[in-house]
Amino acid sequence: MKHITYLIAFFSVFAIQAQGFVPGTATQNPATWKAEVEQQDATHYQLILEAQIEPEWHIYSQFTDPAGPIPLALEFPKAGEDFTLDGPAKESETEVVYSDIFEVDETFWSDTATITQDITLTNEKIKLVKLILTYQVCNEVCINEEKYIVFDLDNKKGTVVADFNAFESFGTASEVEKEVDQIEPVEKVVKQEEQKDLWTLFFVAFASGFLALLTPCVFPMIPMTVSFFTKQSKNLAVGRRNAILYGIFIVVIYVLLGTIVTAIFGADALNALSTNVWFNLIFFVLLVVFAISFFGAFEIMLPNSWANAVDRKADRGGIIGIFFMALALAIVSFSCTGPIVGTLLVQAAAEGGLAPIMGMLGFSLAIAIPFALFALFPGLLNSLPKSGGWLNSVKVVLGFLELALAFKFLSNADLVLQAHILEREVFLAIWIALGLGLSLYLFGKLTTAHDSPLPHISTGRLLLGLFALTFTIYLVPGLWGAPLKLISGFPPPMNYSESPYGVGYTKGGSALPDGELPEEAELGPYQLVTFTDYEAGLAFAKAENKPVLLDFTGKACVNCRKMEERVWGEPQILGKLQQDVVLISLFVDLKEKLPEDEQYVSETTGKRIQTIGNKWSDFQIRKYQINAQPYYVLLDPNTETELNKPVGYTPDVDEFEAWLEEGIGAYTN
Repeated sequence: MKHITYLIAFFSVFAIQAQGFVPGTATQNPATWKAEVEQQDATHYQLILEAQIEPEWHIYSQFTDPAGPIPLALEFPKAGEDFTLDGPAKESETEVVYSDIFEVDETFWSDTATITQDITLTNEKIKLVKLILTYQVCNEVCINEEKYIVFDLDNKKGTVVADFNAFESFGTASEVEKEVDQIEPVEKVVKQEEQKDLWTLFFVAFASGFLALLTPCVFPMIPMTVSFFTKQSKNLAVGRRNAILYGIFIVVIYVLLGTIVTAIFGADALNALSTNVWFNLIFFVLLVVFAISFFGAFEIMLPNSWANAVDRKADRGGIIGIFFMALALAIVSFSCTGPIVGTLLVQAAAEGGLAPIMGMLGFSLAIAIPFALFALFPGLLNSLPKSGGWLNSVKVVLGFLELALAFKFLSNADLVLQAHILEREVFLAIWIALGLGLSLYLFGKLTTAHDSPLPHISTGRLLLGLFALTFTIYLVPGLWGAPLKLISGFPPPMNYSESPYGVGYTKGGSALPDGELPEEAELGPYQLVTFTDYEAGLAFAKAENKPVLLDFTGKACVNCRKMEERVWGEPQILGKLQQDVVLISLFVDLKEKLPEDEQYVSETTGKRIQTIGNKWSDFQIRKYQINAQPYYVLLDPNTETELNKPVGYTPDVDEFEAWLEEGIGAYTN
């Protein structure tokens, strides 16, 4: 699931807890592939693949950043001999999301994926085209898959062949007739935009609109506008109708703005823009400018000629005049609402689709509803607080929030570029300084040029100041390596810092008799002594008389990294990993080739085993009938039997600790 970073997100945390993976008794296959062929002319064909992906799973595109999860790859063994590929394979619509784990953009499909490859025959006699498809499909666990597909050009059909030996020998007339006739042609894919979490966006935008309502550019307009409609109209009913129309037109204007932004740029362009390095840098500068404006250094205003022209139109009266009055409010209040609207529009762009429209709907409703409400019940105007210096205080607070959010965008750019300018400690130091400044301002110890004298602070201001100070104090241990889970995803990850495991951290690892790394071992996460070869780790565990923690993992496994970062780093877990077990980490996605005499075709899956990653993946499937990672097994090194039931992705620290204690206890007893 994905988080939305918005203006008020500095003080908002949306906690998301994934469901734990329960190991099964058979391998998982969350993506089902079908194939078909379309003939363009005598020598040109289009090969079509469609995947149906189970809910909550996703497949990574061939264009995803290779520094993250494994990109999909298509290998045509006969390409360049019997046919040529007409450009790269084309893909159906994908999603792009920045990964704080891998610090790159991830591009992937959910629900369905369609891939088309155009080819031109150089040998018109060929009847079959073979394809080896490799990809990674992930949910709470990741699975590395390899599929063998044969396209029958004559029958315009395709088949997915499970066995690599059958795939290589596929080609006789009998085999074609036997295998291909089992496959139904793929129906044309109807592109459907993935449902976004628009309601979350709506409510965040509504909250942002409420903050804008409390600024000195908007708040004083409420009693003035409502009084105008109720007193200048022929009767009370007409005045109420006009005020309600005024509110409706406010919504129409802002929603129209969101519609124009979406129409001009398009959902895909906005989504790609929001993850671009230059965009993040430019938006960082814009937010800093907005913040300085909120602090009172200057005002960001639209040209006066616009406001004057709209005012003249508003004097016409009637429904058209009311529309232009609403437009005048949007223009005049731009110095306060502009930065918030800009922030929302760009952040909504990361969602794509209708998100900018939904964001503007939520924002405008928060502003429009008070006008309609007070028009219906004018007596409530007496309960409104009087305009005063507190309105400027709202702007200044927003300035602090804008400035804090600005550094998130700068951090995004720095992470993608790997410039190491804004590492975790620097980022946290900036947020701590801003939090302290905000606290002092709310307590009346800092003032700006536009602030009114503050003889005392209100209860609400005191409580908000205490909250800001508490949050600031919470951030301080992060400078010394605290994980700061409440804001996970906002600051750079812990490994992107001057001291990845905390200031003053000394190398740990398993207790070693001579203080040296054993042969064939290396330092893994948190400097843990880790074996990446099963036999070598098993031999060391026997010598040390310790149980084995067998860790089936992957270099490009998201939840493997989450487990290491958020669970293994906890003191009660790390101590056990250092002292009580021998860690063997088997990476199933390593691309290093095995020597030719060690390559084989798996008797279990029928897949070719060419790389070290293939070897460990096949070992996991053969031994434990599971093909997903992360997957953890506690073993007795002497008998290679399981000490307790293996587990997969287990983000709950207490649950993982209990599982470790159970297995370690079974070994020592």
